[in-house]
Amino acid sequence: MFDIRNIQKMQKELQERLERVQQELESRTVEASSGGGMVTATANGNQQLVSVRIKPDAVDPNDLEMLEDLVVAAVNLALEKAKELHEAEMSKITGGLKLPGLF
Repeated sequence: MFDIRNIQKMQKELQERLERVQQELESRTVEASSGGGMVTATANGNQQLVSVRIKPDAVDPNDLEMLEDLVVAAVNLALEKAKELHEAEMSKITGGLKLPGLF
């Protein structure tokens, strides 16, 4: 038979661990670049874009479309890396189970 108090205790402990990991993920960052390092995007482990750096050589007023493409590519790569980091850290808590609302 289930002990409801034990289940509630486990739920509270899991929630506290999740909150700690989410705080830690906010301070961890990943980087990705495009165009041979011309554009670099940084995202945190909570999958939020933190910064974008553009080298001056990447700025060609006659070809802004290329720069836009490089920014999009770098940001997408950084967010993908952040997602992988987030999923890896969360799976440590959930034992690999994909719980709805956590990923």
